Amino acid sequence: MINRCCVSAVLSLALCASVFGQEPIRYLAEKKLWVLDTNTTSYVFGVNERNQLQHMYWGKRLWRDADLAADHSLGEWSSFDGVASTTPGEYAGWGSNMYTEPCLKVTLQDGNRDLVLRYVSHEIHGDRLEVVTKDIQYDLFAHLHYRVYPGAGIIEKHAVVENRTSQPITIESAQAGTWYLPPGDGYRLSYLNGRWAGETQLVQEDIHPGLKILESRRGTTSHQTNPWFAIDAPEGNGSDQEHGPVWFGALGWSGSWRFSIEQTPHQQVRVTGGYNTFDFAYPINPGERLETPPFYGGFTSHGFGEASRMLHRFAREFILPGGLSAKPRPVLYNSWEATEFNVDEPGQKALAEKAARIGIERFVMDDGWFGARNDDHAGLGDWYVNPKKFPNGLQPLIRYVNSLGMDFGLWVEPEMVNPNSDLYRKHPDWAMNFPGRPRTEARNQLVLNMAREDVKEYTFAWLDNLVTENNIAFLKWDMNRNFSEPGWPEAGPANEKKIWVKYVSNLYEIIDRLRAKHPKLEIESCSGGGGRVDLGIMKRVDEAWTSDNTEAFDRLRIQEGFSYPYPAQVMMAWVTDVPNYNGRSTPLQYRFLVAMMGSLGIGNNLNKWTNADFALATQMIAYYKTIRGTVEQGRLYRLFSPRAGDLTANQYVSEDGKQSVLFAFLRAQQYGRPTPTIRLRGLDERAVYRVRALDGSKLVEKLETASGAYLQNHGLNLLLTGDYDSTSVLLERVE
Repeated sequence: MINRCCVSAVLSLALCASVFGQEPIRYLAEKKLWVLDTNTTSYVFGVNERNQLQHMYWGKRLWRDADLAADHSLGEWSSFDGVASTTPGEYAGWGSNMYTEPCLKVTLQDGNRDLVLRYVSHEIHGDRLEVVTKDIQYDLFAHLHYRVYPGAGIIEKHAVVENRTSQPITIESAQAGTWYLPPGDGYRLSYLNGRWAGETQLVQEDIHPGLKILESRRGTTSHQTNPWFAIDAPEGNGSDQEHGPVWFGALGWSGSWRFSIEQTPHQQVRVTGGYNTFDFAYPINPGERLETPPFYGGFTSHGFGEASRMLHRFAREFILPGGLSAKPRPVLYNSWEATEFNVDEPGQKALAEKAARIGIERFVMDDGWFGARNDDHAGLGDWYVNPKKFPNGLQPLIRYVNSLGMDFGLWVEPEMVNPNSDLYRKHPDWAMNFPGRPRTEARNQLVLNMAREDVKEYTFAWLDNLVTENNIAFLKWDMNRNFSEPGWPEAGPANEKKIWVKYVSNLYEIIDRLRAKHPKLEIESCSGGGGRVDLGIMKRVDEAWTSDNTEAFDRLRIQEGFSYPYPAQVMMAWVTDVPNYNGRSTPLQYRFLVAMMGSLGIGNNLNKWTNADFALATQMIAYYKTIRGTVEQGRLYRLFSPRAGDLTANQYVSEDGKQSVLFAFLRAQQYGRPTPTIRLRGLDERAVYRVRALDGSKLVEKLETASGAYLQNHGLNLLLTGDYDSTSVLLERVE
């Protein structure tokens, strides 16, 4: 069978070569430069006169190699700023007189901590480049790996540290790489910050001289900060959604991570990212290696909107399982808010009947189905079906759900254990711990040490048995707390801090093995909401739980921030009951339309719905199915931000340009003011579009058709009034 990713890569390479007449990676031997080209960008670095790797350029595509000069280190500024600090090292070890953030820091067993890496060799294989560097004395190697995604405009880099010495080496910092911006000041940093129930809030601030750290020390990606950044240039007033240069990057790692955003005294802005250096020590014996996470970067001269669209397309094609051939996300119902822990076969069947009635495609039973799980104090770790709730196992319920035309999903939390469980009583050593120290509980649970091989194998075995014995199409994989007391006494003092890396590596292995054995199984990454969303876990799951906060107005900002790095295809968005967080109540249509800007799910207690609720839900789900492909796999245009005023508007355009859908939300109307005119984007100005509003009365001009030029330049005027009004407008190109 031909691998889809290989075919996609070959097509991208062919496209790049046909358009520009050259390969995506080439080495200019006379200048000792590597040029990495995508369809829109160039990335250039080389070997300078000191035989060290030096960064030269990252930005809009260059077309003339003759413009590029050979690398030459920048020289000493003073006795306080030597060459190692002034020169933009492509992958710098901590040594010599370097005072900026290094990519690699080590301690050898003989006490040496000085590391100076020099160029050894390189190999180019199509869209991949490996550059080998070595310390000036020791047989300590850093293999730098690059991959170019020509059609996506993205470059990937990571490093492999190899110990060929005769002594153990302790790695104290292992970064994937450093991204350099053109020298200058006045840059602005954008990143995502938040907390539980308030994730992915967009923050934008000026970059000042010094060092700013974005990180997670929690063992997971975290709710607090997400491993994505964007930097816009000091031109005019900065970039906006559709104009101006933006450099951006994202790390593919689901554990503790760190970005160092540094503006040096010489007006050089640099972003270094990889494993978090906090509590980090990774010994490698002779012959061993450590591989860093991948770090993805891109550039656009067309604003933050295009930066997002580039990352979205890249994730859909090269990161997510199934790639561009992945099927649309099914409309999902989850029973948690209806039943919480009080699940049983009759109750779930009754909910399934109601869910099928409104067009649900996937029925998911949440917590409470296993062990002695009647509340959150007990049962985690005992992954057998509760015989009182399901005396005949899960199969009768699953068969019934399937007979209603839905597939079946199940909630699991494999990485956790309650102290009140059979598993913990049998294996208390399996929980992270420092001997003789307290074991801090959160949500009445402890974290299993997945770095241990026995815990890894136990976890894979019960998950494999669960999926093998039942027709389970989907797992909602949850993780409801972060690490504490991250001890691993069995590993010994020298190796105990490997837990930060080994835990995540083993987690990845479990999911990879499970999906390889059960290729039809789909998985959602959930960590009390958006606590584990990154391009590392996204290689292994089909969607992500965005936030435990499903209050529709709050979700506008949460989902806006989420959309900067991640596509709507993975963004789970539920309709739930009101009043919700903040004690706020919003209309059911408003809640539906907010959720329809991602992968739609329903979490309401259907037992309390009226006939009118069922009728509206049926209408909205049917509408969503007609636009699902455009929302999940189309191009996003953020037209009005919820951070900037009472109007929020987002538009999606299908890849083929045949369909577009607008969502508009009014927080509150004052003084009878009309809704601002909404000028659309991404349309063909010479094309004609059929215009249909979800509620026809919301359109001021009673349009049946309109040109792309009219829609983009004149725009649409909507009649949104009062509080929490909303609508959607569907545009279909007339052939």
